[in-house]
Amino acid sequence: MRVTEGGVELEVPGEQTEGVEESVFYNPRQELNRDLTIATLRAYRDREDRAEYYLDAMAASGIRGVRAAADGWDVTCCDVEEEAVELARENLERNGFDEATVEHRNVNALMHEEVFDVIDLDPYGTPMPFADAAFANCRDLVCVTATDTAPLCGAHFNSGVRSYSAVPRNTDYHPEMGVRILLSALARSAARFDVGVTPLLTHATSHYVRTYLELEHRATAADAAVDELGYVYHCEDCTYRETEPGMIADPLERCPHCDGERLLTAGPVWLGPVRDREFVASVREEIPDSFGTAEKARDLCGTLEDELDEPTHYDQHKLCRNWGLPANAMDEFLADLRDAGYEASRAHYGGTTFKTDASVGEIREATEDRLV
Repeated sequence: MRVTEGGVELEVPGEQTEGVEESVFYNPRQELNRDLTIATLRAYRDREDRAEYYLDAMAASGIRGVRAAADGWDVTCCDVEEEAVELARENLERNGFDEATVEHRNVNALMHEEVFDVIDLDPYGTPMPFADAAFANCRDLVCVTATDTAPLCGAHFNSGVRSYSAVPRNTDYHPEMGVRILLSALARSAARFDVGVTPLLTHATSHYVRTYLELEHRATAADAAVDELGYVYHCEDCTYRETEPGMIADPLERCPHCDGERLLTAGPVWLGPVRDREFVASVREEIPDSFGTAEKARDLCGTLEDELDEPTHYDQHKLCRNWGLPANAMDEFLADLRDAGYEASRAHYGGTTFKTDASVGEIREATEDRLV
């Protein structure tokens, strides 16, 4: 069957079912991911006009490579599956991109042998088996998708520890736990090659985490990225949390807020910003009306621009349920926090998620008058 996305036409085998994450060749749920990828590539090339060579490291149907080629990139598609390689080649040729390169081989070997300006890792599951090779030879930008959200957020604890060499914890801010565990693992992978990473845009959407990392090839830049790592201490009883920078944890023995002993330690996690506000604004401007997810993509970018850099988020409904109080409108709730002198913003992780520099006790004190 044929599908159209982003102005290109694609042949995909068999009937595609909306919402099937395991689809090997074309996943319609990833259209937002792909639309934002093209907008990000446009914004990055506008800023760094030397960028030219793009590797679609897990080609499958070739949709990412075809869309990048349509946007003027010199594209290489790679896949270890022969059927995927043939399909990607056919789809590139169908859209008039006969000059694109298609490789049937282990992409780790390819990344170690050839240099690319941009490498796009979009595997099924964890991207970590491919991270070292990507950082070893990429010049400018590594784009990464992780679909194993349960290990990332600590719901599948042992798998998360194995895959990411960190301790993830299943908290009420589990999407952000996944974001920061992933960024930590990628920063440590890059640092092994004296490469520093700066997240330009990162989001947790539906069943995946997506990040775009700008690279700086200097040992001091790698050191600076490692300095963004640290630990989160979280109370399971009252949801109090605090962070500590550094690679050595010094866990709390009792919760400073409720004096409870059910404390979790997560890390090392990335504690720094997960996006560059100015760059995200430029990405938003590069999203045309013709993209299938244009409105959703622009809304996501707008929320990311305004989102505070606090390393964890809260869910208003969960807090109110814990307090035994009814939730009010989010705008009123956030206004009460700001009126009390705290910073507060919506978070992109869900409609009732927010970020603030107030502690959980200060949040309740600032908002409960209107909640009662």
